[in-house]
Amino acid sequence: MDHSSDRQHEIITLARNTGRVMVDDLATRFDVTPQTIRRDLNDLCERRLLSRIHGGAIIASGVNNVSYDARRFVAHVEKQAIGEAAAALIPSGASLFINIGTTTEEVAKALSGHDDLLVITNNMNVATLLYPNPKIEVIIAGGPVRRSDGAIVGESAVSFIEQFKVDYAVIGASAMDEEGALLDFDYREVRVARAIIGNARNVILVADRLKFERSAPVRIAHISNVDYFVTDQIPSPHFGALCTENGVKMIEVGRSSEEI
Repeated sequence: MDHSSDRQHEIITLARNTGRVMVDDLATRFDVTPQTIRRDLNDLCERRLLSRIHGGAIIASGVNNVSYDARRFVAHVEKQAIGEAAAALIPSGASLFINIGTTTEEVAKALSGHDDLLVITNNMNVATLLYPNPKIEVIIAGGPVRRSDGAIVGESAVSFIEQFKVDYAVIGASAMDEEGALLDFDYREVRVARAIIGNARNVILVADRLKFERSAPVRIAHISNVDYFVTDQIPSPHFGALCTENGVKMIEVGRSSEEI
């Protein structure tokens, strides 16, 4: 009896939860040969559910219902480059908000060499990354913590953020469209994002090109509310013109050869 279909379904479930699956681990888990697992991975890659990496595979960018931890593996090289470019826009001595998101976390990582920063965040992961740094003061918003990703959301977080006026805001988006809408899934998170945008002198949007291949129902803002857009690739001439018309400074960090 061929159990490959059931095995492949479980492989996809694992990849959704963890972002990455490795040949040797899967062979042990399912008590089959590495060659059998490689055939499974090749099949799943052909169906655009996974993308191959050395020794295994990662979840493909178009797959829905992917956990927050797994999303870190999607376009990871691009997100790192975006994070470094966005951090370079922020001078030492600045105050800033950093919102929830795997790309905004890459910005936080790239701030480690800055001096005398004040970082206010609703992202538990960002706070954990930055608080040990003696040159960075971290203030974390209060309120309920969303278990799925460590975001602090709700009215108490909005009220907390509205007490401040900072130099920069670093925000992400779950999806974007050709007309310039920045979109998300959770209305509570959108309320926090809007407060962050409204209380910063300069807004830096960090988003990879894959955000234009997705849709989400709740509108955060419009690209015209942004001062800088840092991405790996401007999605189209139309969107580039929209940024130019609205005075948005575009920083394109280049394309990666990795199909992730």
